[in-house]
Amino acid sequence: MNKNLLIIGMILVAGYAMIVFGSQSSKADDQWIYLFDGTTTEGWRAYNGESLPSKWTIKDSVLTFDTNLQLEKDMKGGGDIIYYLEEFENFELYLEWKLPEGGNSGVFYHLKEGFNTPYEVGPEYQLLDDDGWEKINNATLEQWQKAGADYAMYSPNNNKTINSAGKWNTSKIIFTPEKVEHWINGEKILSFVPWSEDWYNRKSKSKWKDAEKYGAFKKGYIGLQDHDSPLWFRNIKIRKL
Repeated sequence: MNKNLLIIGMILVAGYAMIVFGSQSSKADDQWIYLFDGTTTEGWRAYNGESLPSKWTIKDSVLTFDTNLQLEKDMKGGGDIIYYLEEFENFELYLEWKLPEGGNSGVFYHLKEGFNTPYEVGPEYQLLDDDGWEKINNATLEQWQKAGADYAMYSPNNNKTINSAGKWNTSKIIFTPEKVEHWINGEKILSFVPWSEDWYNRKSKSKWKDAEKYGAFKKGYIGLQDHDSPLWFRNIKIRKL
């Protein structure tokens, strides 16, 4: 009799734990805000614009920038977009992306409008087909230019794992005032402290040295870059920290 009661008690406890932890898990999942879920481009428009540029479309549930790849010397851009429904401060941003051979793009955050370009204001998580870009442009990249970099500020580690052109990669940005982390394909590839002495020192020596408002805003829009390259994005989601 006591043994049976013990078994029943263990079953009840296990069931209660499943309910509690299941509820917590569901609550955690509910914290994610989908910026793109494969069904609509609602919430996206041109940087400094009023509508979504025509080259940005949904194809097979993928947010696609439909264009022809240009060499760096011929790059014009101008089709950058933002998620304008909400500005974000501290966050974890996750997205999946792929590029063609030599493809180039980037993810901006803390963006504000009213400037000539997003990159003079918002920090950029670099998206790039490193080897393909060097090949087609007959040039050598600096580490701070490569995929996963905090562009022109912090370089990713040398042993990152990135899938070849045409294959999907995952990226994650975790931003807090104490630490920023860049991840690619499940691996943390760099971290830094924003607005630290080191951060300001790097800025003063970088291509942003004359960009007065670069990285100055602590809250802003999420943006995607047009660098005259075909682009594919899916599962873009963010949660506030």
